Amino acid sequence: MSRRTLQSEITGKVWKIEAAPGDRIGEDSTILILESMKMEIPILAPIDCTLIELLVEEGEAVKEGQAVAIIEE
Repeated sequence: MSRRTLQSEITGKVWKIEAAPGDRIGEDSTILILESMKMEIPILAPIDCTLIELLVEEGEAVKEGQAVAIIEE
């Protein structure tokens, strides 16, 4: 099994976390939602996977390119 790191595509704030470590997540399902300039931007699972670790918390500021989660196929 291969692990991948998901990164933030924007600079913003973690608005809501929708999955917990250990959860099985379907492709295109929301892992967490970022907020920037009053817009909500979801971070989606690129494949069917298991969420291994969240690297951020709700309310935390994130920068573009920052690692936010680790998944495993």
